[in-house]
Amino acid sequence: MGSLSVVDKQSQDVTFVRGPIIVGAGPSGLAVAACLSNRGIPSLILEKSNCIASLWQNRTYSRLKLHLPKHFCELPLMGFPQNFPKYPSKHQFISYVESYAARFGINPKFNQTVEKAEFDTGSRLWRVTTQDGEYTSRWLVVATGENADPVVPDIPGLEKFTGPVVHTSVYKSGLEFAYQRVLVIGSGNSGMEVCLDLSSHNALPHMVVRNTVHVLPREFFGVSTFGIAMTLLKWFPLKLVDSLLVLLANLTLGNTDKFGLRRPKTGPIQLKNVTGKTPVLDVGAISLIKSGKIRVMQGVKEITKNGTKFLDGKYMKFDSIILATGYKSNVPNWLKGSDFFTEEGMPKTPFPNGWKGDNGLYAVGFTRRGMLGTSSDAVKIAGDIAGQWMEIEGMKNNVINNALINGNQV
Repeated sequence: MGSLSVVDKQSQDVTFVRGPIIVGAGPSGLAVAACLSNRGIPSLILEKSNCIASLWQNRTYSRLKLHLPKHFCELPLMGFPQNFPKYPSKHQFISYVESYAARFGINPKFNQTVEKAEFDTGSRLWRVTTQDGEYTSRWLVVATGENADPVVPDIPGLEKFTGPVVHTSVYKSGLEFAYQRVLVIGSGNSGMEVCLDLSSHNALPHMVVRNTVHVLPREFFGVSTFGIAMTLLKWFPLKLVDSLLVLLANLTLGNTDKFGLRRPKTGPIQLKNVTGKTPVLDVGAISLIKSGKIRVMQGVKEITKNGTKFLDGKYMKFDSIILATGYKSNVPNWLKGSDFFTEEGMPKTPFPNGWKGDNGLYAVGFTRRGMLGTSSDAVKIAGDIAGQWMEIEGMKNNVINNALINGNQV
């Protein structure tokens, strides 16, 4: 069901949308639109970029693959092709979401940056303003997600550095950094994988580990670590599962504390549930850290013109700096008059109840639980809107039927 059929022009600059307005054409927005379409409900997606899944298409490095097996990353109502590998590549995932959008007739309105969205108490409609005009609807689905804008930390002296400074959102391949000494700031999944990629292109990466971090093998004996954890959680308490994961990780990877990767005292699953901090799933970086091909540094004190002063007193020269410092929500920049989100742009109500606000406001892609959380919330949102849609359509039909009956009587 295409988006062009869901709008009715009210004036030259205001468009009434019969179904929900969805902000964001990433996997979260597509999932909601597909679930609505499956129930016969139209929607309109407003997307600031020129394509769907723009984070994947424009802001990811070439070697990226899904860190979890594909069956944990499927969107509702349509699985991955059977011939896709266990861990699909970036390009395979993009082809999947493009096929997904085509199957459900999802046609986002591209190059529409939402400048403001606010609920109008008078009309009981959401007013969503872009650079091209205003859209109104009874429902607003916030689908811009946790990873809308790159995070660039305030590091003393960073502006003085004369070499390239790039965020991982624009990093594509280690080829352009071949034979360079590269400082990688950040030790999450992106930081680890960028270091691995740099090393494979004969660069010498130095990875800054600012905080404690859980590193787990992606698989234990060919079985997904995430899958093992999900299975164990059905039978055992969370703390016991966390202890088992750390034990297995130490047996497989060794004591990561010995080479500068200190584990948090809180277990990996509990830490993710409480803070959203995802454990690193190792795809080869740990062996390179052990061999010295990736150097671990403990903290930056100051960036200089051509190097870095570290907290332990060391000074080293670098050719380039890569910021593997993650992303943040941009919701506070444009959603106004609602207290549903925190100042950081996350729902105040924790999972699994952070998908629904007041006055027809919904959120998807903010669960810190990847595609599984996205799919769960998308199904809930579509079901909730469907109930209201049927009630509204029923009222319309009653009005029409009454008018016809009265007309016949005349």
